[in-house]
Amino acid sequence: MNVKLNDNVLVITGKYAGKQGKVVATSPKSGTVVVEGVNIHKKSQKARKANEVSKIVEKEAPIDVSNVMVVCPSCDKAVRIKYNVEGKEKHRVCPKCGAVLDKAYSGKGGKTAKKEEPKKRVRKRAKKEEAETAAPSEDKAEE
Repeated sequence: MNVKLNDNVLVITGKYAGKQGKVVATSPKSGTVVVEGVNIHKKSQKARKANEVSKIVEKEAPIDVSNVMVVCPSCDKAVRIKYNVEGKEKHRVCPKCGAVLDKAYSGKGGKTAKKEEPKKRVRKRAKKEEAETAAPSEDKAEE
């Protein structure tokens, strides 16, 4: 499946043909994707508690992957995905402009997105204990 989460896609067939949206969820086993603002179904929701009210909820339903095409962010055209294999890494590429569609991978330099290191923890208790132990000794020295 060449469509991933948060990809911008264009619907090419069906009732919503020509609409663009962001992929909200993917289901590789069933070969479907849920696109924001596309294939909206109405569903009645029953009140579960005494203070709740029953209502009709509009929800996006899944559509088949074959009915969408990925939109290249650099050339803004719906394209088929081309795969570029460099060593052990495989990246999705736009065949028209050559832009890389994967977010973590940037260019041919082989640099991947850096992970932020967690902040070092500072023990506040130790600082307080040092201040308390130092203060009484100064009081004794003054007397």
